[in-house]
Amino acid sequence: MTRLTERAGLARTEGLVVPPGGGTTFRTASQEVTFKVTGEHSRVSSSFEVVVPPGFDVGAHRHAHSEELFYVLDGELDVLAFEPRVLSDDWRHWESASGLKVVRATAGTVIVVPPGCPHAFANRGEDPARMFFQSSPPTDHERYFEELLDILKEDGAPDPDAIAELRVRYDIQQLTPLRHDAREEAGK
Repeated sequence: MTRLTERAGLARTEGLVVPPGGGTTFRTASQEVTFKVTGEHSRVSSSFEVVVPPGFDVGAHRHAHSEELFYVLDGELDVLAFEPRVLSDDWRHWESASGLKVVRATAGTVIVVPPGCPHAFANRGEDPARMFFQSSPPTDHERYFEELLDILKEDGAPDPDAIAELRVRYDIQQLTPLRHDAREEAGK
């Protein structure tokens, strides 16, 4: 009998149990990402826990090949997951042809993003938000997060050219910019 892990192309014969607080964590002033399940453990998806600090806006973007799932654990995030009728510089005001608008996601909200769908999240509040994030297929987002967090470790505003180049390499079409402290712009 073939072991499931052999059919999956994995060299392991055991499952994976990640306890609370477990995983590999990368921290910067603008984001904290904990790798929970990586391509080493799954051929289907990578899973992360992400702490989104106040003022962080990932910027609207889309992936041609990746599918993503977000589950808000704590806090509140403004989220977008639809094709807008008209693209503008501020995704918070976008609307779909069917009338969908940006929503305030609270704990327990699930967001599913198919390939090609524009999506974004931002923390406009005063407290950090925490979400579970899953990306399929695995490995691309793992490498992307590692490299992005290296860029974000630098003091000051992130280098937009470095982020743009990184995103192109990892199937990310950026539609609006990533912002470190978007709370000031929320009132505009």
